[in-house]
Amino acid sequence: LGPIYITFLLLQPLPPRGPGRATELTVVVAAEYSSKTEMDYEFGDYRGKWCIDDHGFVYGIGEIYYPSPSACPCTCTVDGPVCIRPKCPRIHPHCTRIRYKGCCPVCEAMARVCVYGGKTYRLLEEFRLSRCERCRCEANREVYCSISDCPAPHCVNPTYEPNRCCPICKTGPNCFAGNKVIPAGERVNIDEQTVCCFVSWMAWLHILFLHVTCLNDNK
Repeated sequence: LGPIYITFLLLQPLPPRGPGRATELTVVVAAEYSSKTEMDYEFGDYRGKWCIDDHGFVYGIGEIYYPSPSACPCTCTVDGPVCIRPKCPRIHPHCTRIRYKGCCPVCEAMARVCVYGGKTYRLLEEFRLSRCERCRCEANREVYCSISDCPAPHCVNPTYEPNRCCPICKTGPNCFAGNKVIPAGERVNIDEQTVCCFVSWMAWLHILFLHVTCLNDNK
């Protein structure tokens, strides 16, 4: 607290100047009173004794205080205030308005879109990154992607088409018998003594079994 000054006003009556005149009052101002001398309030060089913030508040050595509303906390030391900026929370990349009125910046508004790969997408919008990657802009403004799970093709020579994720069998189901491709439903002579026929594909527990019937004249 600062010094307290008290001023006394003393009223003294003056003797009448003549008969019939009212008594006049003289105002005597007493000297200002204080519990301390003026030397006690001369701050001079206060370094090493205390610290003062922007509003004039005094802090003792070892106290933690904020020099200003937008400043980071400081510790009052004999060498003066020592201020260290704390580790501030990360600002979300989709933040559109940031407030810098405190020690750490604060996000005040978030964009209602997703930004992915330099492009902007609306909330709940679906898009493709490639023929096999499907993505979606979720309500939390994050993009989640998934890769298509392709079934095993029913042929030994699948091909990939533009804008299609999974391979297709252009010539239909087939299989290998030795080094020859056997189309579905056809009989193929492997050699002079062996004839093979592709019967069917069977899917069971995601494992594909190929049924090939071969006839050998020697048996």
